[in-house]
Amino acid sequence: MKILVIGGTRYFGIHMVNELLENGHDVTIATRGKSPDNFGNRVKRIIFDRADIESIRNSSLGDKHYDVVIDKIAYCSNDIKNVIELLDCDRYIYMSSTAVYEEKSMNTREEDYNGTGKKLIWCDRSDFSYSEVKRQAENALCQKYSDKNWTAVRYPVVLGKDDYTNRLLFYVEHIIKSVPMNIDNIDCQMSYISSYEAGRFLAFVAENDFNGTINGCAKGTISLREIIDYVEERTDSRAIIVSDGDTAPFNGECSYGINTEKAEELGFSFSNLKDWIFDLLDYYIEFTTR
Repeated sequence: MKILVIGGTRYFGIHMVNELLENGHDVTIATRGKSPDNFGNRVKRIIFDRADIESIRNSSLGDKHYDVVIDKIAYCSNDIKNVIELLDCDRYIYMSSTAVYEEKSMNTREEDYNGTGKKLIWCDRSDFSYSEVKRQAENALCQKYSDKNWTAVRYPVVLGKDDYTNRLLFYVEHIIKSVPMNIDNIDCQMSYISSYEAGRFLAFVAENDFNGTINGCAKGTISLREIIDYVEERTDSRAIIVSDGDTAPFNGECSYGINTEKAEELGFSFSNLKDWIFDLLDYYIEFTTR
């Protein structure tokens, strides 16, 4: 298939593009051209600035027909509008987030957020919180572009050695270096997905005809207490948790799990969270103590 990837040169986007290339697809990546990549001549390239409407209009995004467009870097409703009306494609895949769920449970399903019945606001990413702009992007797809064949893929926090946000590393470093932390949800069970699997699943969705919203997530959950206990035991350290400590990255999250039955019915099997997260913690421990 001819696939256009908007973004794809950072984090799990790299795993996604590599998977698409290994599966024999004709891939074009559209970026600002500022992040280097190792794809070489295996991909075609379009240079444009997502934040600049004139750059979008003057780009060659709409010059060719694509079987699939994977929009890895859209945040808000205006991001969707400014691109989707220019594209010539059979399918449009939007990288959404489980942040769209206004309330999460231990069995959070796709139908727990439906943008069809919500108020649509045309907005930029700086207008609202991350969760709200991602909702507005889905609202636009549901209401303005319901005639198009679109998919919104929802992930929880993505973790991996290549996580440039260093969110999980924050906990490991603070424990080992005895730096105080403010953690407000230490016993909450939460879901995650690995960066490698996040990339693979996006490629899988591109290769399978599915319309609507779909969750992706590793099987099982883990609490921050379990993570902290593991690091403490492995390093003979003790976490310092106090109200005036550094604010932890996952604060504010409740206990939740993400249901992936739709993905599994399509034929994708996710890994078990606890089969890889402790290896990732070991990597961060070694990184911190080297």
